Amino acid sequence: MTTQRELDGVLVEVIGSALATVVEEMSGTLVRAAFSTNIKERRDCTAGLFDTAGNGIAQDEGGSPLHLGSLMGIVGSILERYPVGQIEDGDIFIGNDPYNGGGSHLPDIVLATPVFVDGELTAWAATLAHHADFGDRGHAHIFQEGLRIPPVRLVRAGVQQDELLALILLNCQVPDERRADLRAQASANRLAVLRYRELCHRYGRDMVMRAGDELLNYTERRTRAAITAIPDGSYRFTDLFDCPELDEELELQVAVRVAGDEIFFDFAGNPPQVRASVNVVWTALYATVYYSVKSLIDADIVPNAGMYRAIHIDAPTGSIVNCGYPAAVNGRSGTCQRIVDLIHGALATAVPARVTAASNGANTGVHFSGHNPLTGKEFVYLETIGGGSGARATKDGLDGVQVHMTNTSNLPVESLETEYPLLIEAYELIDDSGGTGEFRGGLGIRRRVRVECDDVHFWVDTSRQKSHPWGLCGGTEGATANVVLSDGARPVDHGYTVLQPGQTVTIETAGAGGYGRPEDRSPEAIDRDLAEGKVSGRTAARHYPGYRTSSKEL
Repeated sequence: MTTQRELDGVLVEVIGSALATVVEEMSGTLVRAAFSTNIKERRDCTAGLFDTAGNGIAQDEGGSPLHLGSLMGIVGSILERYPVGQIEDGDIFIGNDPYNGGGSHLPDIVLATPVFVDGELTAWAATLAHHADFGDRGHAHIFQEGLRIPPVRLVRAGVQQDELLALILLNCQVPDERRADLRAQASANRLAVLRYRELCHRYGRDMVMRAGDELLNYTERRTRAAITAIPDGSYRFTDLFDCPELDEELELQVAVRVAGDEIFFDFAGNPPQVRASVNVVWTALYATVYYSVKSLIDADIVPNAGMYRAIHIDAPTGSIVNCGYPAAVNGRSGTCQRIVDLIHGALATAVPARVTAASNGANTGVHFSGHNPLTGKEFVYLETIGGGSGARATKDGLDGVQVHMTNTSNLPVESLETEYPLLIEAYELIDDSGGTGEFRGGLGIRRRVRVECDDVHFWVDTSRQKSHPWGLCGGTEGATANVVLSDGARPVDHGYTVLQPGQTVTIETAGAGGYGRPEDRSPEAIDRDLAEGKVSGRTAARHYPGYRTSSKEL
């Protein structure tokens, strides 16, 4: 071991960069080693490092912000069940339960591994992967949504607990995928242990732990400094939330108070938890608020637990934004997307140049499951389809992307059609779906899927089918989402139907709001929109009165 030097700002930065590299290598290992398309292609996974108390030190940049909700609670839940003296080198803990395991919904399974250095517990490495297995489920309460796993040992001192693994796999529809993906997570964790020990060997265990503490303190200082740039005051916003499971729209609200270098969020007055999958547990709520603040104050702040110290959250237990047991939570991501809209909408009057217009406001999830006659096995295909991203104070919104709390890739058509008895008939941007303004809102996506086998169970989880993504500073609203079935297909009932060979379902995601007055948009930008087919001549004539279009364009 090298001689220890004094901990200074340079060394903290060096160690911090090394920790960031470790989580990126963890994530890359998980993706390369995974078996399921949802992880190896769509990268629906996240990696993180935590100190001995469970405070997040580093999280990979490619992970989804919402995954923080399932990661931030896992170590604390483990320590509640297992005294430190009972935790051994070589252990791997598994958990997913929102009520007893620090998770945020059941498909997000976390593997957490203690890192021992010189015989002492020094850190934790954790990977989360969305296991797209739980198709064709009910969502009245948590018991219908899949297998609940409290934090328990999957591996004890290097020895896999085969009985526990057998129990888990017995409750999975696609057990071979689950086994392979869990192995990929375990491999990524083992790599993290190796890399962390190498770092401690180079700089010393105590030095690395002290650097982790200082990274938290540095992030806290930067967070507080950035919050002071927001004018002190109280800000409120309300928005409507719809989903296929609910017959009526819900009105959600938030009150935000900025006082010096601290910011307070009050979610009182929101509807009670519902008999549907869109309830949000506290871990998911906190992750959403933390993301919303970070996106407004300083994009370069390291996403660790030091940021949380200046952020205060109050949400009544039993409400849709902070539900209690045994509420269903599988579709909590759609509600979290609307919580981002609430926070951004509230602070738009305080810092309008930092806030985007409303994005598509959903995490549009589509689920197809059934029996694949070509393989003789069950299949579960999950995809979350992007949409429009809100226009900004200086730029157009992005077209057809994941926004805010989600960060997954699309599943390439070639992979989808190779793996599943499904065909893609259309995959395109939706013209005119972005709101107009000085800067145009992003476009939504249209994806048409044709079923090639019998009795395929289809479920869709989306939002903004009834309300429009709002514009800012004079920008107009974006288009709504829609689901269209081919003739003869059984209608979708509260998001669910069964499809037969040759039938299609078309998913159209929402666009996004525009920013600024439409009359301030440059003619060059309008020309480009028309040439690329993103805006029709009719829309240009309606919203850009000073712009002259030809009769052919109209």
